[in-house]
Amino acid sequence: MSANISAAISCPSAGASNYGTFANAREARLAIRRGEWDSHTSGLAPGYAQGNLAILPEALATDFLRFCQRNPKPCPLLAVSEPGDPMLPTLGEDVDIRTDIPRYRIWKHGELAAEVSDIRDFWRDDLVSFVLGCSFSFEHALIEGGIELRHVSQGKNVAMYRTNIQTVPAGPFHGPMVVSMRPMTAANAIRAVQITARVPAVHGAPVHLGDPAQIGIADINRPDFGDAVEILPGEMPVFWACGVTPQAVVMAMAPEFCITHAPGYMLITDVRNSDLSLA
Repeated sequence: MSANISAAISCPSAGASNYGTFANAREARLAIRRGEWDSHTSGLAPGYAQGNLAILPEALATDFLRFCQRNPKPCPLLAVSEPGDPMLPTLGEDVDIRTDIPRYRIWKHGELAAEVSDIRDFWRDDLVSFVLGCSFSFEHALIEGGIELRHVSQGKNVAMYRTNIQTVPAGPFHGPMVVSMRPMTAANAIRAVQITARVPAVHGAPVHLGDPAQIGIADINRPDFGDAVEILPGEMPVFWACGVTPQAVVMAMAPEFCITHAPGYMLITDVRNSDLSLA
């Protein structure tokens, strides 16, 4: 990772948990739109699906759609916009992709050029928005199942890592899978597999449990994105495919221009998590 990208990966400091801060998704979106919430969104509106974002010029949209279809674990599609249309009516009332995420990333030629709270000044008539399922969406079910999520209880962003697991290429899109990690006891890990396997629309079951070196993670205490959390004795790291994968792909394939969310700063949709479950 280049020095300027590393410096730009900022994370909120540890503090009180976000869990349940807003009663519903629209309330959270409006607070974000007004600039009243500018932190990560883990636990913010329990029960509502959250989404990762990738915005690309229309000339790249078909290839990226095929990339998502070939890589459904890290890139499960929730919605695709019409070119130039910032509204996403299938995801909720008055969802405006230009204003409703707390922090966006502007990429130019594969380099992180800026982080902003509003992308109206960057909007173009040829841009297509892709919203991908997010693991924050299944965290409510894990917590209700009695599983502690340390980043949630400590008010941190989830830890995310680039891996040696390669995605299936499509056109110019290629690169490594990114994973999110949550430490758990063996018993809780088994339960977490059972819970998350029912929601493939938000990454589904974990892709790896245990030794991080087996998937190319050299230092579990130094995530590429998000905040490190302690792994206690008797716990193992559990890794899920992550919707930050397109950002690792952007670094690898270097498109002239694209926009993403900042890792952990998601779109909160009106879609209920229960509507995404297979059972």
